[in-house]
Amino acid sequence: MQRIRLRYTKRGRLRFTSHRDFQRAFERALRRAEVPMAYSAGFTPHPKVSYANAAPTGVASEAEYLEIALSEAREPEKLRLLLDESLPDGLDVVDAVEARTSGLVERLEASVWQLRLDGVEHAAAERAVAAFLAAGAVEVQRMTKNGVRTFDAREAVARLEAVDPQVAGAREGIFEQGADRPTPAACAILRLVVRHVTPAVRPDDVLSGLRAVADLAPPVPAAVTRLAQGPLHEETGTVTDPLAPDRDAAAVPEGSA
Repeated sequence: MQRIRLRYTKRGRLRFTSHRDFQRAFERALRRAEVPMAYSAGFTPHPKVSYANAAPTGVASEAEYLEIALSEAREPEKLRLLLDESLPDGLDVVDAVEARTSGLVERLEASVWQLRLDGVEHAAAERAVAAFLAAGAVEVQRMTKNGVRTFDAREAVARLEAVDPQVAGAREGIFEQGADRPTPAACAILRLVVRHVTPAVRPDDVLSGLRAVADLAPPVPAAVTRLAQGPLHEETGTVTDPLAPDRDAAAVPEGSA
């Protein structure tokens, strides 16, 4: 049995696709592409697909991950192309590697998020970021199924900065994706690296923290995009490619020490 790990995106209007909707679309794509899937045992066999840390509905992403198990070996890049052609535009399969190591989920230690705040001046965002980073703790509240929960949003943030909107858009291509284009009005861009902790700290929790410490309140909801997720380098606050160990293992000739 061969295992393939895939990175896919949720872009433009497809960011409103729920995780369950994506699962249905992906399983249809597997059938259309005639992928030789391995199936679970039991009375209701289902294709062996493992999803890792999916982004919330309404959030765009450049870095979603899943793993599939095949009953017959396939070349990862050819498989990627077939699946990408079978999915709607916006749900794009952009990377594929054969799984040669364990612990993909454990390697997803942090996410890089980009938040576009329409109606907020860059200078105001910079002041709010400085106040947030200077705080020892930033308590926020979130409604959960067990009621209102209070937790520290500051501790999970490894890095936070206000970046120039035009630089951010040109570098990441975020402004080229339909609904994520900038407007002529004021627009601030935040870039943050958030550790995957329990309870999970989400970008909207950080926005709540910015409101609490600096009264930063965007007039419209933020447009949120996950740019990356993977291993966290604590000293630099950077997130690296979680598929790199599989690529490195594939590059080592069989029989080598």
